[in-house]
Amino acid sequence: MFWRLFLTYLLLVVAAVLLVGAVIYGRAETVFWELFHEVAVAVVVVILAAVVAAGILAGRFSRPLAELNEGARRLAEGDLDHRIEVTGHHEVATLAETINSMSGRLAAMFHLLEHDKEQLRAILSGMVEGVIAIDGDRRVLFANDRAGKLLGFVPEQAVKQMICEAIPEQPFREIVETGLAATEPHRAELDWKGPPARNLAIYISRFPGHGMPGAVIVVHDTTELRQVEKMRQDFVANVSHELKTPLAVIKSSTETLIDGAAEDPESREIFLTQITREADRLEELIQDLLSLARIESGNLGLEPMTLALGQAITDCVERHQGRAEVKTLTMVEKPPADVRGEIYAWADPDALRQVMDNLVDNAIKYTPNGGRITVRWTGSGDTVSFEVEDTGVGIASDDLQRVFERFYRADKARRREVGGTGLGLAIVKHLVQAMKGQVRASSTLGKGTTFRVTLPRAAD
Repeated sequence: MFWRLFLTYLLLVVAAVLLVGAVIYGRAETVFWELFHEVAVAVVVVILAAVVAAGILAGRFSRPLAELNEGARRLAEGDLDHRIEVTGHHEVATLAETINSMSGRLAAMFHLLEHDKEQLRAILSGMVEGVIAIDGDRRVLFANDRAGKLLGFVPEQAVKQMICEAIPEQPFREIVETGLAATEPHRAELDWKGPPARNLAIYISRFPGHGMPGAVIVVHDTTELRQVEKMRQDFVANVSHELKTPLAVIKSSTETLIDGAAEDPESREIFLTQITREADRLEELIQDLLSLARIESGNLGLEPMTLALGQAITDCVERHQGRAEVKTLTMVEKPPADVRGEIYAWADPDALRQVMDNLVDNAIKYTPNGGRITVRWTGSGDTVSFEVEDTGVGIASDDLQRVFERFYRADKARRREVGGTGLGLAIVKHLVQAMKGQVRASSTLGKGTTFRVTLPRAAD
């Protein structure tokens, strides 16, 4: 730019000098040659002055244009904070101010877009659902961390990859292709083999409009929902079975009495005893169901207080002593040998009584005649604990993790023999947790089982 302006100014001056010389030469040729020496010197001086003037003028006009060019280049490279410094009041300075104002507004808009982008990324990263965005060529545009955890890939590495390369599992690819071919949002279930194995719900929705090819894929983990649904179905089936069994006995006994057995005193007593026993069992089941529903709803209304743990255990043993004697069982209390005085627990009296009764009752049921049941307790730091140990049939290791489930029985063959509702240990677990404690079980098959309950300790 500088040299173009410089040559332009210089040529204009030279042309003007030549024009003047031609005019002088045409009017007075004799005089021109007489004054040739002086004219030559004047021409050289004028040309030198023109060179200097052209350089100054060219620099004055080209410098702002060069600054504009440099500023535009830096703005094009993303340096929106750069300011073009052009002084003066001519049009170039006005243009520079306009470009500076435009770059300021662009910088503000880009900062706002970046803030919105980071905010959206934070929202998507914090979602419990996995989110994957793909373009029309099936390339990954974005994937949050949850999607990577659910589908087993690294989101940062998957960007710009084909979706089939990032997640090569064939069932998932088929769902994606079906969703992209559909005109409406598509939903499908996927049994993810893992690890770990999961139940996933896949939602695929194409981007709206014709200018944005591609789709967004939302992955929702339905594993817990499936488990809860299965537990609900199992619970309904178990309740139906547990209710149906005593009702069937009551109905058959009643029909037998109506058909004539009521006339025979001995038969009448047998069937009435059966009706009474099954009615008691039915009442016990209903009470346990109501207790469990109240516990799980959180409407227990517990009122924890300071309770003497040793006295509570002694009362529990006395309540069950009669049943133990019927089976010739020995019930033993073992207070702590290294603690003097009473140990106090911070617990609700009714809840603690129900926990102890269920554990001791369970030990009596599953301990053969002539066995032994030991109840021991101790205190350590901020907690107290008690154990109910029996010499019963024991529990297999595979069943030990499930004994606190509703209606679960490790020894299904003896369930009718020992009776019970199958809800006792589930109630124990929920009550202990409601009192901010823990319950654990350990067992050796054929040698016995020990249940240990830990509760907060109250001040002595």
